[in-house]
Amino acid sequence: MNALAMILRQRVAQHGPLNLADYMGECLLHPEHGYYTQQEAFGRSGDFITAPEISQMFGEMVGLALGATWQAQGAPKDAIVVELGPGRGTLMQDLRRIAPAVHGFDSLPLHMIEASPRLRQLQSDALPGVIHHCEVSQLPQAPLFLIANEFFDALPIRQFRRNTANWEEILVGCDANGLCFGKAAPQSYPFLTHRLEDTEPGMIVEYCPALPSIVAELSQRMVDHGGAALIIDYGDWRSQGDTLQAVCHHQHADPLAAPGTADLTAHLDFEVLYNAARAAGLRPARLATQGVFLERLGITQRAQILAKSLSGAALDSHIAAHHRLIHPDEMGGLFKVMGLVAEGAAVPPGLEP
Repeated sequence: MNALAMILRQRVAQHGPLNLADYMGECLLHPEHGYYTQQEAFGRSGDFITAPEISQMFGEMVGLALGATWQAQGAPKDAIVVELGPGRGTLMQDLRRIAPAVHGFDSLPLHMIEASPRLRQLQSDALPGVIHHCEVSQLPQAPLFLIANEFFDALPIRQFRRNTANWEEILVGCDANGLCFGKAAPQSYPFLTHRLEDTEPGMIVEYCPALPSIVAELSQRMVDHGGAALIIDYGDWRSQGDTLQAVCHHQHADPLAAPGTADLTAHLDFEVLYNAARAAGLRPARLATQGVFLERLGITQRAQILAKSLSGAALDSHIAAHHRLIHPDEMGGLFKVMGLVAEGAAVPPGLEP
């Protein structure tokens, strides 16, 4: 039993079982033993590889899409470029490199939402002058052009198992062997009432408590000042089933075995994202697969241009990266993209009707 497991065991003994969101929050962001506090998460030497780490083409396509949207919305000079959960800053480095292709876009200030002090330092080293915030509520009141790539999947979730006419929340408690899953007594939850229509007893649904407020905060800024957001994540239109997973050294792991040493994620429920944005007055753009989105932006043509200067193993790696990003059986189908814009504003390229 590691140090964080002992801390959580004592907390359970004193205050009772934790809901899954509280458990995930401790595992990911505990100030001393949390995953993002102590682990090297990203890249081949870490625990998982995100799209920006696979190829520069991903950040370039995203950068061109945001830049073109900024231009189509009148190129507001007081706009800011924002990334939620930027990892090591790789995506934004690639975006910044391509930004001069859209005149003036490269001069906009860069803001990042990042809670981990260790990752903030890595991002500052990669992108001098970046402005950090802990929460989206701290962002300036200005037109924002935002990317959230694999951000929402890391937000803590709660899980509920359907009973006959209500729900049993899945909890984290303790037994003689350590941390274990349990369940609370059945009860009703207003935010799950509509899910009684499409579930049967025994089915699991997930709910992210932080998602609606984050989306509402971002949406209000876009309603008031303009801008656009690109949300890219794995998930689907509606949460269905247990999607919690732990990943360590590129392998699936037991989410309770060694808290703080593995990344914990769950699929994004794009329907909840859509409804929160609509309630705030935005017009969400189509939900597309990552592969379709990138192809519409011209990633294959970009891949062909880059391939001309490559050969041997470098060319093979480049071809494999392109395939991984767009193929329906890989990230191209697993990951989805949704755009958020105000009513009447230009929609990001790649997500047009």
